Amino acid sequence: MRHRHSAAHRVRGIRQPLFGLEIDALTMADVLERARHRTEHRLRFLVGVVNAAKIVQMRSDPQLRNSLLATDVLLADGQSVIWASRILGRPLPERIAGIDLFERLLEVADRDELTVYFLGARPEVLEKLLRAVRDRFPGLVVAGSRNGYFTEEEAAEVAMTITRSGADMLFLGMPSPKKEIFLARYGDSLRVPLLHGVGGSFDVLAGITRRAPEAWQRLGFEWAYRLLQEPGRLWNRYLITNTAFIVLTVKERFRPTTPYAAGGKPRGTT
Repeated sequence: MRHRHSAAHRVRGIRQPLFGLEIDALTMADVLERARHRTEHRLRFLVGVVNAAKIVQMRSDPQLRNSLLATDVLLADGQSVIWASRILGRPLPERIAGIDLFERLLEVADRDELTVYFLGARPEVLEKLLRAVRDRFPGLVVAGSRNGYFTEEEAAEVAMTITRSGADMLFLGMPSPKKEIFLARYGDSLRVPLLHGVGGSFDVLAGITRRAPEAWQRLGFEWAYRLLQEPGRLWNRYLITNTAFIVLTVKERFRPTTPYAAGGKPRGTT
C-alpha cells in the first residue's frame, strides 16, 4: 500500500489551544496506539513536540512555527508546558518526553519487526547508537542510517536515500529547528509513515549523555539536571528561555494568543 496523506492530516482527538498552537491532549498509550494504526496502514504520522524553548523561539522563527503546524500530532515534551496548561485552564494529561516516545516506538518496531532509519548525530555517536539499539532490540530491522552533518544543498539527496530505504519509521537526532524544517520540507516525499525528531536522544541511547534520575524527571527538573552537567553552555540559555516562557504564560492568562494558521500567521490575518 502506498503512503497516503491528506490535507486534513491532524489526527482527530482533543486538542488544547495554547500559545497559538493546538497541542494534543493525549497519554503515551494514546500516542502509541495511533502510531501503530497509522504505521500499519502506511498513513503519515509526523510527530511534533514542544517545550518552553520552542514556544519562545517560534514567536520569532516562522520556519520553526510552520514546521510545528505541519505535524500530525503535537505533544508536550516539557513539564513547564504541562504546568502552564493547568494554570491556563486548558490542562494536558501528561508530559510525553521525546526520548520516552522514541524508546517506546523502538520497542514497537522490535516487537513487530518494523524497519527503522536513523538520521542525525556525529558519525561516532551514530555508530555507538546502532550498536546499542542492536543489543537492546534484536528484532528491530535497521533500514539505514546517516549522520546529521549535511548541507542544505545535500538535504534533497539525503531525503531520496531515506525514501529508497522503504523504512517504516524515521528518527531524526538533530537539533531544533533543523529537524523540524527537514521534516516539514521533505516529510511527504519520504514515504515513511512514522516520522519523529528526537533531538539529543541519540546521545542518550548511545551512552554519551546521562539522563536525569527518574525522581528528577517526575518533579519536572530534568532541565536542571542537564544544566548541572553543562553549566557553562546552558546557564544563560535556560535563564533567558525560562524567564521569557514565564512572561508568555502570564500574558497568555489574560490575552490568549490567536491560533496560528498555515503560513505561520494568526488566523484571520492577511
